[in-house]
Amino acid sequence: MATVLEKFTTTGPAGLIEGVVHTPDEIACGIAVVAHPLPTMGGTMENKVAVMLAKTFAELGCVTLRFNFRGVGASEGEFTGGDGEEQDMLAIVRFAQEQFGEELPLILSGFSFGGYVAARTALLVHPQHLVLAAPAVGRFAMPAVASDTLVIHGEHDDVVPLADALDWARPQHLPIVVLPQAEHFFHGRLTQLRDIVKKHFNGVEL
Repeated sequence: MATVLEKFTTTGPAGLIEGVVHTPDEIACGIAVVAHPLPTMGGTMENKVAVMLAKTFAELGCVTLRFNFRGVGASEGEFTGGDGEEQDMLAIVRFAQEQFGEELPLILSGFSFGGYVAARTALLVHPQHLVLAAPAVGRFAMPAVASDTLVIHGEHDDVVPLADALDWARPQHLPIVVLPQAEHFFHGRLTQLRDIVKKHFNGVEL
């Protein structure tokens, strides 16, 4: 499926937010919004895991938006550690729904810190699907998530230990897809990450 990439800007609570929208030639599954990792550690919307997630959702037929949190790139404002970033993601969701239709199913996704923000935002907008790659449990106060949330984690994650992810998931009886020997940034495993996400949505009503 062919995809067109276009830059966009919208106004959030802290000012201008910049992003990129991946538009497939046919919007078959809905809207996906992808959040990037920790800004204070160099995370941006160009992070390769965030980009791979965005490309994957576009390949599934979702119009997909990735964006820079406040204080990153040309997005205005300053890092807040979660509260402001949640509001940024909420602003992107509203922008996407205004542009492409509120009736479309919504997918929220994020990598690391972005997974934490996506999980928080999900409590406010109740997406049809939530996809988290190495969410930053243990480092931030991760909320509980829906039972059908897809969580993917590396066995050898040296930033967010798998044990911490399991401690968070255990009380929820939440499954985690573990990639053996993979580390936090999924080096050499991005295509596998893509395939897991695609398999998750194979036959799923979007």
